[in-house]
Amino acid sequence: MQLATAEQMRLCDRLAIERFGISGAELMENAGLGTVECMARRYGPFSGKVISVFVGPGNNGGDGLVIARHLFQRGARPRVVLLVAGERVSGDAGLNLKAVQQLPIPLVSVLTERALREAETELAQSELVVDAIFGTGLTREVSGHFAATIRRINEFSCPVVAVDVPSGLNSDTGEKLGVAVRAALTCTYGLAKPGIVTESGRELAGVVEVLDIGIPPEAVQQAGVSMELLEGQEVAGWLPRRRAADHKGTCGHLLVVAGSEGKTGAALLTAHGALRSGVGLVSLCVPALLNPIFEAALPEAMTIPLPVSPTAPLLADYQIVAEALVRKQAMVLGPGIGTAAGTALLVKRLYREVALPMVVDADALNILATETALLGNPTAPRILTPHPGEMARLLGVSTATVQDDRRGSAQALAREYGVWVVLKGSGTVIAAPDGALAINPTGNPGMAAGGMGDVLAGCIGGLLCQGLAPWQAACLGVYVHGLAGDLLAREFGVQFGFLASELAAALPRAFRQLLEPA
Repeated sequence: MQLATAEQMRLCDRLAIERFGISGAELMENAGLGTVECMARRYGPFSGKVISVFVGPGNNGGDGLVIARHLFQRGARPRVVLLVAGERVSGDAGLNLKAVQQLPIPLVSVLTERALREAETELAQSELVVDAIFGTGLTREVSGHFAATIRRINEFSCPVVAVDVPSGLNSDTGEKLGVAVRAALTCTYGLAKPGIVTESGRELAGVVEVLDIGIPPEAVQQAGVSMELLEGQEVAGWLPRRRAADHKGTCGHLLVVAGSEGKTGAALLTAHGALRSGVGLVSLCVPALLNPIFEAALPEAMTIPLPVSPTAPLLADYQIVAEALVRKQAMVLGPGIGTAAGTALLVKRLYREVALPMVVDADALNILATETALLGNPTAPRILTPHPGEMARLLGVSTATVQDDRRGSAQALAREYGVWVVLKGSGTVIAAPDGALAINPTGNPGMAAGGMGDVLAGCIGGLLCQGLAPWQAACLGVYVHGLAGDLLAREFGVQFGFLASELAAALPRAFRQLLEPA
């Protein structure tokens, strides 16, 4: 599902009007009519229903006026609650206000909080509510009688339908601008907006329906829309398909350089994630003194002891690691590896020289953050999987700065260094060197536990080994990893208390769900 920012949607509208000859009035008419048809599918016939349409300034209010007109034509009893003075409704919205004024549709003027209280008796009769107050252009905090109206809308017991985005929601970020409408249904126009599919905004938007209002695909392309919401049907098409003659040697061999004293679990969870993703073989390069732990803990993985490295992989064992790369298809570097000086030298050399696709995670990212010039021009694809703190170190900014613009942060790092970036967290962001962005909708707060990222690194590495391109491996890995977490949350009945090892074990079930018919 494509996602467009507010700026991109404004450009799409302008291109549709100026280059493709589709009038603004036509786009508004299509939006309003499409919303009414969507409401009819979801809520049944309108005949006799009292429906309050809250109309604000701008084109969003104009859409609401079109909706009121079509509701009237279908036998409903719409009531327009006008939150701005009529003379402020201009352009295409003004034309639609004049059209509504020619019909026996009640118009209630609510310009103050007192007027809102005085209209309470009429509003209490509502059987459906349409929120057409603010659209995608809102960036400031809602105040005054607008805020009071939104709070009143949220008190209604009947369903609320939001026009394009719930009023009070930042359509780019999902941030609540003081107060925001809580909708049962959001009819969004042209393309979905990132703010209504992210974790915070998703709760306020309810069911999201994307309506075609006549914007040509060429306008979308020319507007530079390159962001998408990952969907199960799409990523399922990337799943490796097994043939009857396949065996472990044909399903990929992953090399993992990870783990150190006190952090052996990180390497083991990485291997678990890879094996549960379907890779044929996993080999772990581990310090010789710790090798018995790995051999006893995970019999399905092979180990390659590093004799010079007592408790963490060191540069002195580079040649052994290099030889272990023969006949491997991909590599995971970093989980629990530590940041000792000798380890840092090994990480930097492997990052620069290994001519295989590589997932770079955890301690390896912290090491590379001290010398970010090394990130550029890698010898093969690199997928970096930072959490917000690691991303902040890579960019040389604060964690708060990263969280304030997660998409921009991931995109900047990917473009600058020619790498793929998986910025973990709620609504994980995947960024490609060419500017492509994806947002992941799966996952839940129960995954805020140690080891989850290690499983993800292994899962992505395992998919790389099975022939997926970096973008596909990153997107599919993130989606199925979050889906496994969602399956566990449903199984446990709470969004906490399940372990990273349990999530790794749930990956096959998540893959199975992807393959099941919708």
